[in-house]
Amino acid sequence: MRLVYRIVLHMSWALSLLLAAWAVLFYFTLIDEINDEVDDSLENYAEVLVRRSLAGRELPQAFSGSNNGYFLHDVSAEYAGSRRHMVYSDEEIFIPEKDEEEPARVLRMIFRDGEGNYKELTVMTPTIEKDDLQEAILRWMVCLYLFLLLTILLINVLVLHRTLRPLYALLRWLDGYIVGGRNAPLANDTNITEFRRLNEAASRYAERAESLFERQKQFIGNASHEMQTPLAVCRNRLEMLVDDGSALSEAQLGEILKVQRTLDYLVRLNRSLLLLSKIENGQFPEAEQVELNALVRRTAEDMGEIYAGRGMRFVLHEEQRLAALMNPSLAASLVTNLLKNAFVHGDAGGEVIVTVAAHELRVCNAGAQGPLDAEHIFERFYQGAKKEGSTGLGLSIVDAVCRLYGLRIGYAYINRCHCFTVHFPA
Repeated sequence: MRLVYRIVLHMSWALSLLLAAWAVLFYFTLIDEINDEVDDSLENYAEVLVRRSLAGRELPQAFSGSNNGYFLHDVSAEYAGSRRHMVYSDEEIFIPEKDEEEPARVLRMIFRDGEGNYKELTVMTPTIEKDDLQEAILRWMVCLYLFLLLTILLINVLVLHRTLRPLYALLRWLDGYIVGGRNAPLANDTNITEFRRLNEAASRYAERAESLFERQKQFIGNASHEMQTPLAVCRNRLEMLVDDGSALSEAQLGEILKVQRTLDYLVRLNRSLLLLSKIENGQFPEAEQVELNALVRRTAEDMGEIYAGRGMRFVLHEEQRLAALMNPSLAASLVTNLLKNAFVHGDAGGEVIVTVAAHELRVCNAGAQGPLDAEHIFERFYQGAKKEGSTGLGLSIVDAVCRLYGLRIGYAYINRCHCFTVHFPA
């Protein structure tokens, strides 16, 4: 979830609770204010009636068609003693003029007349339908609540989007940043202190990564170059010993040949690791249109001669012309490693079938041992079964080349054959 929407989600919960609490408080405050006004009116009317009753003057008609009405009757001392002097309440009162009951605010007041008798005066006035008022307030509060909530959230989304523009710009720059590549400078001017410090930190770490990358690249190149010289010297000295075979026994010559094979393996391993490192470091910027059909034919011819002793047959199906914008050396490495993998790991006497289509290169070889682990087949030094002459880096190089040029490579076991398919973009 994006940061803006997460903030908005939390704000919506907080605002919902806040507005709900405000609505409840507003309703009870409004009702209390209405009751206060009505109660003051009832109390004034009750005082007028009590003064007229105590003065012995004639009281007005109980229900004269006005809003107010009253009842006055005698009560016992016991009743008066058990009641409060003034009691306000909301009741349904029957209105004779309307012949119906209506909600009213009622004041009951107990007082003593000039003769010491207790009387109870009940004064009432019609009031609002509080249930209707509650429904109306609830309806309008919900409308107001939704309007305010949506408006506040919309404003916050706009403000947050505008405020977080420097963060989004930094994220886009980091997403497109490639160590060792041609990266655009970080142009992200902002007056916000936190974002400015974040930009500075990102720039520092990018510079540090570039420095480490350059040192690593130099180390790998220097190490590979320095290893080639002692390996070549050892091979030459062993060849000199083999040439002077009269001084060596047959067993010694056999051991020397084993050492030579080991050195050859180290040389190939060193070259493969160096090539992998160069591919991953992006040290092959040159690119041109490479025709894969001709490259496959040339490579297959060389491979057929090298592995003729295994009795394998090469079959090429050229359905369409396949060309790609690639570095020629890497294109050759891609095809060579795919074909070499098929010849080395294929069953002796079997077939190596290559299909070239408009956007696809497929290499299949017979493999009766069963499918390989598709999740690990492209990992370095992974081999289903150890083969002499294999460094375990061929498919890793193929995968690195595919990732460099945005190609997709897949593996499948079809009809007792291992098939590797490289998909080129249309």
